[in-house]
Parts: sequence; C-alpha cells; structure tokens
Amino acid sequence: MTKRYFTIGMAGHIDHGKTTLTKALTNVDTDRLKEEKERQISIELGFAPLHEDGEIQISVIDVPGHERFIRQMIAGVAGIDLVVLVVAADEGVMPQTKEHLEILDFLGIQNGIVAITKMDRVDSEFIDLVKEEVMEELQGTVFESVPFVLTDSLSGKGIEELKNLIIHILKEQDTRDAKGAFRLPIDQVFTVKGQGTVVRGTVYEGKIEEGQALKVLPAGLDVKARQIQVHHQPSPSAFAGQRAAINLSGVSKEDLERGEVLVSSEHFSVTKTIDVALRIVDDLEHPIKQRMPVKCHIGTAEVMGRIVFFDRNELKDTSGEILCQLRLDEEIVTKRGDRFILRRPSPVETIGGGWVIDPNGDKYRFGLQTIEDLTKKKEGSPKDRIIAALAEDKSLALPEIMAKTSLDEQTASEVLTASDFLQINSKDFILASQQKSLEQEIYGYLHEFHHENSLKQGLNKAELLQVMQRVYPKALIEYVINLGIENGIFRRKGQFLHNADFNPHAPKSWQKRTENLLADLKKDGLKVKNFDDYYQSAGIPDHLKVDLKRFLEDQGAISPLDGQFYWHGDYFRDAVEKLKRGTGSDFEVGDAKEILGLSRKYMIPFLERLDSIGLTNRVENKRVWR
Repeated sequence: MTKRYFTIGMAGHIDHGKTTLTKALTNVDTDRLKEEKERQISIELGFAPLHEDGEIQISVIDVPGHERFIRQMIAGVAGIDLVVLVVAADEGVMPQTKEHLEILDFLGIQNGIVAITKMDRVDSEFIDLVKEEVMEELQGTVFESVPFVLTDSLSGKGIEELKNLIIHILKEQDTRDAKGAFRLPIDQVFTVKGQGTVVRGTVYEGKIEEGQALKVLPAGLDVKARQIQVHHQPSPSAFAGQRAAINLSGVSKEDLERGEVLVSSEHFSVTKTIDVALRIVDDLEHPIKQRMPVKCHIGTAEVMGRIVFFDRNELKDTSGEILCQLRLDEEIVTKRGDRFILRRPSPVETIGGGWVIDPNGDKYRFGLQTIEDLTKKKEGSPKDRIIAALAEDKSLALPEIMAKTSLDEQTASEVLTASDFLQINSKDFILASQQKSLEQEIYGYLHEFHHENSLKQGLNKAELLQVMQRVYPKALIEYVINLGIENGIFRRKGQFLHNADFNPHAPKSWQKRTENLLADLKKDGLKVKNFDDYYQSAGIPDHLKVDLKRFLEDQGAISPLDGQFYWHGDYFRDAVEKLKRGTGSDFEVGDAKEILGLSRKYMIPFLERLDSIGLTNRVENKRVWR
C-alpha cells in the first residue's frame, strides 16, 4: 500500500486553546517567536508532527486566531485536509470562530471535528449549552454533522480520543494527487546559517525530490532543491499533503516572499485575471459594488484587485454562486478548482469566497451571454474544457492544454486519447473535427483560386500558408495539407499546390484565341516569329501573357528555345526525334544544321535547350546524347 500524507489545521477564536491543544496532541510547542511567547498568541503558522505509521503521516498546523493575523490563518488552512474547530468551553462561539468557519467553508474543507477545550473550567450543563450553540452555528454548513470531542489540554482529558478520531477519519479519506506536477505555495521564507535560503509550505500536489530543478512563480526564478526536510528530519522527497521545508540553491531570501509558488512545471498559469464562482457571507454588512477594491487570498498569496460583475452592478444578500471575474493588481499562480477568499480592505471584513473557473480570464461584455458562457465553462467536464481550449487556439501542446484547462497531466493525457482529438506531430494536439473543417477551407480557397486563375498550375504553398496562418498555426496547416495529399484531396507540383480534381485550362472566353495562337505557331513550323507577335495576332491581352505562356509550357503545347522564340510542342518533339535518328551517340552543330535545315538563329537556341532539359551534354565542340 502506498503511504499517504495529510495535514490538519487547528482553527478558532484567539485564546481558545489551539496552541495548547496542539502541544497536548504532539508534544510540540508551535509558538516559536519571542513575541508569541510574550503575548501568548500565535502570530505565525505553527507546525508539528501528529502521527505516522505504515499507512499515513499526519502534520498539524496551528493557525493564528487573532483578527489581525487572518492572512496567516487563510494561508495555513488553504492546504489542509481536515480541520479541528477549537471552541473554549468557558466562552463558546466567538467572532473569530464564525469567521474561521466561513473561511473554511469557502475554501472547501470537507472534513472536520469540533474540539471543545478547557472542559475542566466549567460544569457539564454549561458544556451542553456550548455544544448546542456550536451545533446551531454549524447548521447549514458542511460541518453540521461533524463529531464533537470534549478535551482539556492541561489534564489530558479527551486528547487520545481526539487523536484517534483524527487518524480514523483520515485513513478513510482520499489523499491529494501525488502524480501530477509539483506545487508548493510558499508560506515562510527564512535562512539557515551555513545552508542558505529555505522555504516552507504544504505540498498541494505532486512530489519533489532532492536535486530537482524547480521554478519560483510568478517571478520565474530557476532554483534547485538542495535539501528537503519533513518535520525537521532530512528526507529525499516530499509528497502531496506533507509539510516540507526546502533548502533552495540559486536564490536569496530577499528574492522570495510568501505567496509565491514553487513548481516543477511551467503549465501552471501566471495570471492577473481569473474567472470565478463566488459565494458571499450570510451577514454581509455592506453591499459589494461593481469594480469595488477587494483583497484576494489564494493559496498563500494576498493581492489587491477589483471584482467585476457581468449581470449586476451591486451584490447584497445573495445566496448561491455568482459567476464573475477578479482583476488583480499583481500576478498570481493558480489553476482551475483553486479556492480563494475575498475580504474588504476597508472596513475590514470577509465578504466571500469561492473557486477558480478559469485562471486565464479575458475581457467580456456585460450581459447574460457572458454568464451563459461562464456557466458552460464552469460545468464543463475535462473533455469539454479541452475541446473549448482547442476550439479557441486550434493547436496546443500538452503543457499548454494543462495550463489552459487546469487539468493535471494524467487526466489531460487520458482525455486526449479519445477519437475527438488528433496528435499532429510529436507534441501538438488538435480537434479531429478541426482537421476536416480546415481541409474543406483549404479546398474551398484553392477552388476559388483555380476559378480566378485557371491557367495556373496551382497556388504557391508559401502564399497559402501566409493566408491561413492569420487564423491557424502553421503546424496544423502543414498537417492538413500533407494528410490531404496522402488522401488524394490535394496535389503538389514543386512549390505549387492544387486540388486533385483541378486541371489547368484557358479561360472559356479566351479558348478560341488560344487555339488560334497555337494554329499560327504550328503553321510557321520551325521558323517562328517572336512569340509576342503571336500574342498580338491572336488578340491575347497583356495581363494573360505570362500565365498563358506558363500554362502552354506546362501542357507541352509550346516549347521555348529562348526568351523570344517558341516552337509548337509537336514540332519541338519531332525535331528531337529526327535529330536522334540522324546522329550517333554524339554530333556537332553542323550535323544538326544539315539534318534539320535550320540557320544558327534557331539552331543554337534549340541545342542549348536540349542541354538545359538534360537530353544532351556539351563536350567541347560536340554534344553527347544522354
């Protein structure tokens, strides 16, 4: 059985005994800072190992309860798998209890336990009242059915019961994805003497190994994992769900800050515009107005931004999800499904939270059409999301698909094996329907070209690529053309591409004049005039001259001697045969003149033409048949 890793969080009002309870469970005092000791409150996140056996490893985060340290609280619980909501028996539900509960709900924390602490300070009847108060507060939330445990950290009552319950629940729970790309939102940065820069956080997904090359986003810094520690013990690797401290090379403490993300892949989106599904708190004190400044907490990042609605200009007392957008002042790293919290900067209050629908939001029009589009995007399956991404971008490599859809590599790769998708080279994917529609588009474009340029063999492929690349990536166009040639849809002659069912021909309105031109040329035999004279005699317009000449050459109807003189194709072929019959393996100019009866005016261009098309090879004064 693969070992699984979990992190649980202690949440609740200040001075309700979270840190003392953590110490009773783990024998570790998570108040590390001198200021914390003096003030007897948690300012920073505290961590401790809770349990480890052959199946699971569990860490504890003790998050600050004071309102001033709500950012640290959100940073801590954003990566946890189970929460212990701590309520002191002698005080009951308090303001931060409620706010923490709302935050946990918005962040999608599904599993929880209520630990009523300091039970030895009150009698049993008062404990029942506190329990009833907590149950009423939990009504209608994901925690309404969670178990309660009565504890006293100083006497040790209920501690083992709580610990065993945590272990039991987590053994029944699915672990985070350790197969995808590694991601660790940084919540602490510090230096260790002799070691250098260290970052700490909860591994959201994937795994990391010592020596692995990583990147810090959104800054884009390249680093390497020099050493890894889990619970202050060296470890060769760290997995999704574990708390890890990573000693990084290639970067200084001053280059990093909480909120940045350590990743192993660049498919994670770095963005300032995210489409979101938002829920607001039940007792919102002030309405949320269009483009109002908000503070967004996502992962361990805290950034300012504005909220943009597409179906309203103000939000107040609304139940359910609102589809909207956050336009942030700074770049963040996120993917579809990530949870966030929104707080009002002034007056300070938590106003809501939700999840990221699309980390790469665009600018949309105000109106119901945008809401419909966002609804489709929100409800779309992995396959729907990949189809939508490829419909927009036409061709994408796997890392690009992962970034645009926020799918992990395994899920995206599995979806891409369906017949709806084609891999067009070693890295790019397209929609199968896109191949057929582009083939038809190219066929139609060439058909129009043939209609307007019936004399031409086809369209220069470079010109076709230039036109089609206004909409489609070059790799896709090349793939469709090559497949079309294989399937007999298109044909290529040199640099020219044409539809397989097309044959060059003179325009109907000029066919008779073209026939007259050829008849005049044939009548003159081998002693022809300048070719322009035949054009003039037949009434061929200047704009057709070049294309008509190329067409007649391609058809074998005429054969050039040089730039001025052309023979009728039949006469040229007859002259070649006659000369072959009258000579041996080689001949001189005089021999040819005697056989064909031509002057040097025609003979020299004719013989040079034989050289140029590879029928003869000139050796000194002779020509040798090839």
